[in-house]
Amino acid sequence: MGTLWHNGTIYTMRNEGEIVEAIYVDGGVIKAIGTVSELEKRFENDYIQKVDLNNHVLYPGFVDSHMHLIGHGEKLLRLDLSEYRTSQKMKKAIMEKVSHAKEGEWIIGEGWNENSLPDRKIFHRTELDEIAPNNPMILKRVCRHALIANSRALEIAGITRETADPNGGAIVRDELGEATGYLLDQAQELVKNVIPPISIQELKRALTVSVKDLHRLGLTGGHTEDLSYYGGFRRTAQSFIDVIDGENIKFRAHLLVHHSVVDDYRAANDIRSMQNEFIEFGAMKIFSDGALGGRTALLSEPYSDAPETSGLSIHSVEALHELFKQARQYKMNVAVHAIGDLAAQYTIEAMEKFPPVAGGRDRLIHGQIMRKDLIDRVKLLPVIFDIQPTFTSSDFPWVVERLGKERMTYSYAWKTLLKEGIHCAGGSDAPIEEVNPLLGIFAAVTRAHPERPELTYGQEQCLTMFEAIQLFTAGSAYAIGLEEQRGKIEVGFDADFTVLNKDLFQIKHEEILETKVELTVVDGTIMYRREELSNKVT
Repeated sequence: MGTLWHNGTIYTMRNEGEIVEAIYVDGGVIKAIGTVSELEKRFENDYIQKVDLNNHVLYPGFVDSHMHLIGHGEKLLRLDLSEYRTSQKMKKAIMEKVSHAKEGEWIIGEGWNENSLPDRKIFHRTELDEIAPNNPMILKRVCRHALIANSRALEIAGITRETADPNGGAIVRDELGEATGYLLDQAQELVKNVIPPISIQELKRALTVSVKDLHRLGLTGGHTEDLSYYGGFRRTAQSFIDVIDGENIKFRAHLLVHHSVVDDYRAANDIRSMQNEFIEFGAMKIFSDGALGGRTALLSEPYSDAPETSGLSIHSVEALHELFKQARQYKMNVAVHAIGDLAAQYTIEAMEKFPPVAGGRDRLIHGQIMRKDLIDRVKLLPVIFDIQPTFTSSDFPWVVERLGKERMTYSYAWKTLLKEGIHCAGGSDAPIEEVNPLLGIFAAVTRAHPERPELTYGQEQCLTMFEAIQLFTAGSAYAIGLEEQRGKIEVGFDADFTVLNKDLFQIKHEEILETKVELTVVDGTIMYRREELSNKVT
């Protein structure tokens, strides 16, 4: 039995402006496209189920090319600090959370950003001690490259005045040498490693909540990096397999494998054999540097607003090369987090020295701060830039203070990358940013913040609507070598669709933020339907 999707605007995304009247789907695959009459006649001997799109607009399924699926679920279930715009309101929310906690229970907050606060306050551990004297507490910065811990958490972690900074991290100290509670990059692991592991039940709950929320937002898939954070590779991977079962929940989860669990992944033949059309294992994930918010992104020149530092390198050049060698021995592509230009330089040098196997493609994740010479080198490599358009919304204008105006020409330069012929995929880095792909599309075409759309930055780097949607469709497919299977409305492609109530190619940019998801379809199956929708399947 096949399904005929009709009575709407259907964008193929093969060519700009190309639309078709109807799609015929069978077995989760697009079998034909054309007019309703053509398809009805062609398949007249089959029982045809029809889906009336009610004049809504169908696109290839939107896919987030870089996120943390379980982390997004945790954010939905935990104390979310990302929306607070004053330190006083943030403190009140923390106090409310503590009031309902059991003595000794860990308090974990997610997503604070001092750059969103008028006083740009970073809480000191002693302030958190006053709020939670009997509970260990950590508050994760929005970038997840820094956190604040109270004294109880530092004590459990064994962090004292004498504790040395770990490689690739820093324990921020006061003028007396005492830890303030502010931990950067690898220093965070000292505390994270003593937090009781999440239970399997909690892990599956976070993942289930996350996927259902992504369906609600029109996402049919996501490339995610979670496998080293929740008690090890095996239990985390098994949770994905159990939750995304291909029946009750369909979602295209492409799992990057953090370098610290690559050997576990290689040894888990039973887990790897369960890979299917919904669960895929991908490249080795490596962190090269930190983030701009905490000034740990690695720059070739000092920060303009903190000339005493140029950021942090997570690995030495020699160690980075060893990780690349390991990946190539395992015939794996690499996906490297690199925000600063020096981190990008080290990454590109490693890619040049240790190229992927024939047909392989590496990823440079984020790539916010680039230089002309680096872009010229990248053009010669099989590298995809994994970009997050919403960073332009959240990082401006304060990032100009960090970098100085002279470095902005090749920073957040998405249009330049595309003009140079570099393939780009679009993601959110959720839970660091909001996962809604419409926010990413809005940021890509406007370079504005959704709350203050009149303020724009780097207008010359705005993408066209076609380019922006491609980031989340064909771009995400190309990043994992599935450009002949996903990302377009084409015969033989997976039947993954995102159906909106508005035509993004026809509306004003500010209307993008008002657009609603009507249907999210994965493998030809409707996984989300807006309650107000009057569509009927006949």
